[in-house]
Order: sequence, then C-alpha cells, then structure tokens
Amino acid sequence: MFAEGVGAVEVSRRSPVASWLSAMLYCFGSYILADVVLGHSPLDYFQHNSHILLASAVWYLVFFCPLNLFYKAVSLLPVKLVLVALKEVVRTRKIAAGVHHAHHAYHHGFLIMVITGYVKGSGVALMSNFEQLLRGVWRPETNEILHMSFPTKASLYGAILFTLQEAHLLPVAKSSLILGFTLFMATSKVVMTARHSHGSPFALVESWVCHLLFGSPLGGEEEHHPAPASPLKAKDELSEGVRKRKTKKAE
Repeated sequence: MFAEGVGAVEVSRRSPVASWLSAMLYCFGSYILADVVLGHSPLDYFQHNSHILLASAVWYLVFFCPLNLFYKAVSLLPVKLVLVALKEVVRTRKIAAGVHHAHHAYHHGFLIMVITGYVKGSGVALMSNFEQLLRGVWRPETNEILHMSFPTKASLYGAILFTLQEAHLLPVAKSSLILGFTLFMATSKVVMTARHSHGSPFALVESWVCHLLFGSPLGGEEEHHPAPASPLKAKDELSEGVRKRKTKKAE
C-alpha cells in the first residue's frame, strides 16, 4: 500500500502536494506508461475527472482521517484480502486491454503488445522509483526490473499469453483466458497475503529454466562473498592499534 512506503506519512504532513502527486502516480502509473509506450500524451488519463476525485478522496482519507480510522479499517486482514482479490481482477483486465489496444495500433508488433500489456499490469511497480523521488526517497534496490515481484512477473507472463491469443497463436477464447488468469492471480495473491508470504509460485519453474538456458544456480543460490568491514569498525581498530603502539613506546 502507498501509505506504507518509506517516509510517506512524514511527507503527507510536510508537503501534501508532493504526497498527492505521488499518490496519483501510484494510482495511474500503468496508464501513464502505456500512453508513453504507444506515443500518446502521458496526461491523457487525467481527463477522467471522476477517477481523479475518487483517488484524491482515498488519498485524503488514508492520511488525514481522524484517529486514522480509514487506514485501520482497510488494513484489517478480511478487508485487505477482498481488496487484493479485486486488484488482481482489475490487473488482468488492464493487461488484456493493453494488449488489445496495442494490437489495433501495431497488428504484427508482438513485442509492442507484450510491452504494453506488461506496463499496463505492472506500471505502478515500474514507476515506484520515480514516485519515491517525489517523496525524497531513493531506494535503487527496489527497482522492479532488477528484482521483479510476483505481480510484475505475472503481468509479463500474462501479457505474453494475451499477445499469443490476440495473434491467434493460442487456441483459447479470450473470455476463458481472462477468467482463468484472473482466478490464478486472485487466488495466488489472496493466499500469499493471508500467509504474509513474498515468494512466487513461479520460483521453481524459473529456477530450472534459468539454469538450463542461462546457467544460473539452482534454487536462486548466490555466491556469498565476505562483507567488507565497516568504516567505523576499521577506524576503531586503527585507533586501538595506535593506542597499543603508544603504550609500548611509553613502557
């Protein structure tokens, strides 16, 4: 959730405008990126006044509701599970719509269809670093391209599936594909949220595929290198060594 970001509450008090802009990017990042990919104005989606007003109302209630009641209510696990499931329903429809839109503009541009569907489904995560900059936070380790979360990976795989279906290379009805992918996404996210898990159902398959194609270690194993000594610790050790030498000279 946007309110759980590093420094989000502090920024909302110190600079409400920056907080509001960050919230709008968080809400509509996928539409902005999709418009950029297809050569449209990134501001096109902001012509929907009702959507902007609704998002602004939610932003205000999250940060400024008396006694923090609204945030506490939506943070309850049963409510959160319902919201997570609904979010995945919307994500699937956005991926399908993005691929369909790109197909109309570029009939044989399969890569463009995949990219458009991908950013439609995971635009919020892809825009996270820029959104953090508006709040004065820089966390490059959260880059979704380098460390893809489950929704981001699922959006990419979903975009590939919907592109194959749109190109008639996947003999499945579009409605059936939407239903199946929605059920998979909603079920996976609900289970992961209920168990407070940050894993991925794709981990085992990805591990074997990457091992066979790219020689990656199985099970996500990484080489462990000794951590460099911290500057503070090195400085303390140096000071201790100097003190010992001075003591010996004095003796």
